[in-house]
Amino acid sequence: MLERPHGVCPRKDFKFRLLNGEHEYSASVAKFVTGEADELPDAVTAEAVSKRFSSTMAVNRLGLRIRQGALFGLLGPNGAGKTTTLRMIMRMILPDEGSLRVFGEPLSSRAQDAIGYLPEERGLYPRMKVLDVLAFLGGLKGLNGSEARRDAMAWLERLEINDWADKKVVDLSKGMQQKVQFIAAILHHPRLLILDEPFAGLDPLNAALIKDIMLELHGAGVTVILSSHRMEQVEMMCDSICLIDRGRKVLDGVLAEIKRQYGKNTVRVEFSGNADFLDQPSVVEHVNRFGATVEVKLRPGADAQELLRRAVTNGTSIRRFELIEPPLNDIFIEKVSERA
Repeated sequence: MLERPHGVCPRKDFKFRLLNGEHEYSASVAKFVTGEADELPDAVTAEAVSKRFSSTMAVNRLGLRIRQGALFGLLGPNGAGKTTTLRMIMRMILPDEGSLRVFGEPLSSRAQDAIGYLPEERGLYPRMKVLDVLAFLGGLKGLNGSEARRDAMAWLERLEINDWADKKVVDLSKGMQQKVQFIAAILHHPRLLILDEPFAGLDPLNAALIKDIMLELHGAGVTVILSSHRMEQVEMMCDSICLIDRGRKVLDGVLAEIKRQYGKNTVRVEFSGNADFLDQPSVVEHVNRFGATVEVKLRPGADAQELLRRAVTNGTSIRRFELIEPPLNDIFIEKVSERA
């Protein structure tokens, strides 16, 4: 039996439900998590998938491969086709063309039972009590009543809202509702967890709590697809990404490799005083300002030391001067701007 990281679930006997319905890790998943597997089917495979709504092509011949155990970021500007793609994986809508497979199987109700989904919009019944709605949604995924209520209470306690179990959903704050919806996505122990803007409505403390649980589940072998506009979260958490724009894939792969392709052409500077050293068109291509910290994208072939020399000459006080790989946010803006 594979040992899970400590704290991954709120009860010691809490186990993931696999596609075959067994409450234990299969040998293949155990080997994958420990790095011993030769080959497993991808968690998600999309081949030339397209979806049109009236005259709008929402997804255009999209190809995706998401390996089992990945923490995968699905990125794109508003209206890029991210949510449509996630809903097709969930079989909520069907593609017009192409094929989708989940864990090597065609889309089916059996495959759906392996997926947990947190939609961007609220999907709870507002007049139902919190514990009742979680038990109901757990029952739709195959949990019996007592099991669903027991696990739901454990998660409500873990997310520090157990005092609201007998309150109606409508009485909860937006952040509390988001935590309840997150519990609904993980309650049936999915092998694949799809999260569309999971941090929406959460303050920094609760966002960190959800993030920690996501990483624990991922560490235990759950494949996670994260769709978010919070680039800093995606950059810190995801091992691979896909960027789509206007329904088409424009960039995908292992995040570390993508960033290496762009090279270390960005300088992060913390300073106080004169900022005139940034006014060097022959050296500086773009400046992203964060108050006393700036990220400076250098022109091809430019020397970062020239920037530093100018700052010292101007009497600027430099607290930090670091050559870094470009932030994911900059790569996102550059790729989308290229298409625009």
